[in-house]
Amino acid sequence: AVLLVGTSFLAGAALAQDTVYPAKVEGQVVLPAGTFVPAPSDAPADLNVSGKFTSADRVRNDSVGSVPATSVLSNAQAPRPTGLSLPFQGQPVQGFSGIVSLGGGEFLVVTDNGFGSKANSADAMLMFHRVSMDFKTGTITRKETVFLSDPAKKVMFPIAFEGTPRRYLTGADFDLESVQVGQDSLWFGDEFGPYLIETSMNGEVKRVYETKVDGKLVRSPDHPTVTTPGAPTGKVAFEVPRSKGFEGMAMSPDKTKLYAMLEGPLVSADGTKEADAGVDYLRVLEFDIPSRQWTGKFWKYPLAAAGNAIGDFNMIDATSALVIERDSLEGTKSAACAGKAEPTCFDKPAQFKRIYKVEFSPETAGQAMRKVGSIDLMAMKD
Repeated sequence: AVLLVGTSFLAGAALAQDTVYPAKVEGQVVLPAGTFVPAPSDAPADLNVSGKFTSADRVRNDSVGSVPATSVLSNAQAPRPTGLSLPFQGQPVQGFSGIVSLGGGEFLVVTDNGFGSKANSADAMLMFHRVSMDFKTGTITRKETVFLSDPAKKVMFPIAFEGTPRRYLTGADFDLESVQVGQDSLWFGDEFGPYLIETSMNGEVKRVYETKVDGKLVRSPDHPTVTTPGAPTGKVAFEVPRSKGFEGMAMSPDKTKLYAMLEGPLVSADGTKEADAGVDYLRVLEFDIPSRQWTGKFWKYPLAAAGNAIGDFNMIDATSALVIERDSLEGTKSAACAGKAEPTCFDKPAQFKRIYKVEFSPETAGQAMRKVGSIDLMAMKD
């Protein structure tokens, strides 16, 4: 579901960061979870069915709709059914991991990498969609779907469908979490590298950029050069925890800069997370589009609570942006379990879902973004 929210804090005066502004739901559009698209006609036949490797043991299952799906956030002892069953005939359009306005009621949205991990998403195609939303009628229309591909072999590591002519990309190759529209390219933030990915407007990869922090390469455990040691006593070195790569990515209004935000704090070799005065922060890295280089500038996004993560991140003017900050819980308190966990209730309902307005500028590089205020998505008038 996508909500249209009315609030006064976008144009409000800069107050303390704990200022919570009132908000009202102005409209809602819902795309059914059971929305699927067929794989392209020139894609390998294996991609006609998705979700074949989603069991805990990763054993292949080609029987469409044979396994009831459950919420990954539900209690393992009382898994909550979603109403869908795996594998799927076709490719799931949901869920969306990134969105950017195209104007005129149209948006570009990115489908997440698949089924939650690199290990189980080799048959989940990477794609984005052009959609229109009408918040008065509550309708959303998918106008175009584009599948990412690498026919020119710009990706520097072996992809899942390496030996095919079109080289369509899947959730075993990248985990797309954010998108921005440049002058002549699309830009995607990825969690596996983490990488910054540049494509043509029709989704063909132009270049993949490694991530540098303080001039040094940083990697997640899903980076292709991170391998399991050959002996039990060996260690694995990486700086970005799994699934904590580029979650949100904003673009400057003049389309010359990208601001890529990590979903979690960087972690040192001794396990220490980046923090200021005990407050965990996320790095926001600046990328210069004309030179195709990381500038070395960064800002710190201070989390409201340890363990929180961010969703999307978009600029609203040259120095102000909106950031979704949330916990990793689901469900409302009104539907909380009264006693032990059951599939029909939420044993750990959501506590924190907010949108922050933040301010930052070139002059404040290296410092914390200023949280101007927020709206509480769990306390909106409806």
